[in-house]
Amino acid sequence: MKTFNPLFFVWLLISIFLFSCTSKPSVPTEPNIVFILVDDLGYNDVGFMGSEYYETPNLDKLASKGMIFTNGYANSAVCSPSRASLMTGKFTANHGITDWIGAPAGEEWRSYKRYSKLLPADYEHQLSKEMTTLPEALKEAGYTTFFAGKWHLGSAEENSLPTDHGFDFNKGGYHVGGPYSGGYFSPFENPFMEDFPEEKGMSLSMKLAKETNMFIEQHQEEKFLAYLSFYAVHAPIQTSEEKWARYRNKAEAMGIDSVGFEMERVLPARKHQDNPVYAGLIEQMDEAVGAVINKLEELGLSENTIIIFTSDNGGVVSGDNYSTNLDPLRGGKGYQFEGGTRIPYLVYVPWLNNNGAKNDTPVAGIDFYPTLLEFAGINPNYETLDGTSIRPLLEGGNLEERSLYWHYPHYGNQGGEPNSSIRKGDWKLIHYWEDGHDELYNLANDLGEENDLAAVNPTKTAELSKELLTWLAERNANMASEDPLYDPDSAAIVNMNYRTTLIERLENQREAMLSKDFQPNKDWWGSKTID
Repeated sequence: MKTFNPLFFVWLLISIFLFSCTSKPSVPTEPNIVFILVDDLGYNDVGFMGSEYYETPNLDKLASKGMIFTNGYANSAVCSPSRASLMTGKFTANHGITDWIGAPAGEEWRSYKRYSKLLPADYEHQLSKEMTTLPEALKEAGYTTFFAGKWHLGSAEENSLPTDHGFDFNKGGYHVGGPYSGGYFSPFENPFMEDFPEEKGMSLSMKLAKETNMFIEQHQEEKFLAYLSFYAVHAPIQTSEEKWARYRNKAEAMGIDSVGFEMERVLPARKHQDNPVYAGLIEQMDEAVGAVINKLEELGLSENTIIIFTSDNGGVVSGDNYSTNLDPLRGGKGYQFEGGTRIPYLVYVPWLNNNGAKNDTPVAGIDFYPTLLEFAGINPNYETLDGTSIRPLLEGGNLEERSLYWHYPHYGNQGGEPNSSIRKGDWKLIHYWEDGHDELYNLANDLGEENDLAAVNPTKTAELSKELLTWLAERNANMASEDPLYDPDSAAIVNMNYRTTLIERLENQREAMLSKDFQPNKDWWGSKTID
């Protein structure tokens, strides 16, 4: 008969303890996915990206648990092309939607009376049915798919709504690009989303979160994709009186500059983050994000749900409501500069414990598609995709250096010029279609794109220019054309107006919004119930 050996018992306990400490947590093979897309949110329009003015506590908490990509890019400086890239995993030159759907092209451009050198290229006006979208790929693998919010990738008449491209449910998505019907407060008057009397005064962002939460609760026993696509923070910007007052006082405490705007190459640009209405709109979006996160936790789904948070393009520095400033980046929405495409790019995979790590590898919107398929156990068909899975980065690895491309043969409402660009490593080249010249920037040393190195580094300029133009030619990319009616004298008058009359009007509007007696209307855009 063997005697009990206490040393063996101690060794066994230690072995069990060490194994429990070193074994990896359970990895879901078919995780839920919540994809959160904000409209026109700039690179540092959130706390976790450095804003000291805007307050986003729910997103900051999420960022502290996920991975932040400091070189995260949208695939276009305007909305529809970028959104199509998220859906298809393709660069804009490949899916053909190169401008926001509804923008005039060709001779129709003349109706804008910009008198410019080129006629913008024609482009696809709806998402192609021939391309397999992210929700279609997930749905084929058994996922239930839901969409809420801004779509702007086609209309009901064209059979190009979210439900025509792989989503089982659609709340609020149709052809419009902004909250133009009912605004940011209930009733929303959205033909694809029902208003309820008890929601009077509710923000549009919270309404979309509410619809998303109802879907999650009803389908919690299934694997799902919930795609929450906010209309915020797109113009016309609106918030409540309470939030305006708090951010107005915060701007005063931080110091209000007497000058609010300065000229960019075409339009005036906002100099500071000091817009109290925009700040309130951002906070409302953050509250809605918090509501969705809380619902996941309440239902016990938070450990099995990947959360993506990003924007479709840069923040609005020029044009629209001239809402924000993205210093140290140059430009914003619509621009060919970093402010137009560099965005908040946050991925939270609960079992990876990234703990707010920052990764500076250049990544783009096209990469979400293959990444999410891989996490869902679906083999991405890279022959049909331009993106690559960033799962290795999330798991502590690396990606091989690659080129990222942008193609925008149009004039932006915000001051952007017809251009195409390439980023490879630290280098970025912008090719301008009006006159064919190139600009070259080293983003590692010049994030603000102040020092054009094309003349002092002709070898790198020629190398990147050749790669970019060859890539575009191989794809038969759509191109702008010369306007035979180009009128330089009329164009000069338009540009002078931007530098005089327009900038004066913007300064007056800013002064009014920051005054203590600012009163846009009696019910603050519907956020209050008026008896």
